[in-house]
Amino acid sequence: MVKQTGRYALFQATPDSEFVKETYGGYFNVFVSAFGEEGEQWDLFRVIDGEFPCDHELEGYDGFVISGSLHDAFSEEDWIIELCSVCHKLDVMKKKILGICFGHQIICRVRGGKVGRARRGPDLGLGNITIVQDLIEPGGYFGEEVPESLSIIKCHRDEVLEPPESAKVIAFSGKCDVEIFSVEDHLLCFQGHPEYNKEILLEIIDRINKIKFIEEELLEKAKGSIEKIEPDTHRLHMLCKNFLKGRTNFV
Repeated sequence: MVKQTGRYALFQATPDSEFVKETYGGYFNVFVSAFGEEGEQWDLFRVIDGEFPCDHELEGYDGFVISGSLHDAFSEEDWIIELCSVCHKLDVMKKKILGICFGHQIICRVRGGKVGRARRGPDLGLGNITIVQDLIEPGGYFGEEVPESLSIIKCHRDEVLEPPESAKVIAFSGKCDVEIFSVEDHLLCFQGHPEYNKEILLEIIDRINKIKFIEEELLEKAKGSIEKIEPDTHRLHMLCKNFLKGRTNFV
């Protein structure tokens, strides 16, 4: 196997849960396990705590990942404003940014789109998203065979209401109109969580149940979805890796 080289950073916008710390050593390890490859350097910036790279450091990275968060991407909190500012700089530099859930919405905001509460309510559990075939190049990020749909873990109450004018919406679902969008070949954003597994989702459901964050009926439905289908983990990880490493691009 050829060793990969490259330097990447995770902008972590959520604190580590006790479960994730005990099981995986923190969300950082979850992300690196999902998207990293041998020989690469990955750095962690806890942006939720105000940790950001200096401007002069940005050029040294090949790509960035923005995690999910319990916070609203449309909030005016200081750290969120700073995150938007850094992402704008990276966008101008054409740096690769993989936005996930909250990160997906942050990139939408930075690019001039609109983000807000999900029109059809919170989405939690395993669900299928439909891929827009004519926007995907065979042999590109998805590989030689472009799937008609993908099963992905979802956990959000906000969504992209209006994608940026320059965006290509390449996946949607019955629950959410913008499941995946791309901008040029340097921005790729998922409303769902390609990095999560069923174990992490179940723990999140249990935590949500304790604080009554979402109706119990939806939580039970989310648990039921896990029993019926499996997430397309391999395809999702391959897609994210191919994007971050710049192996191919969308039409």
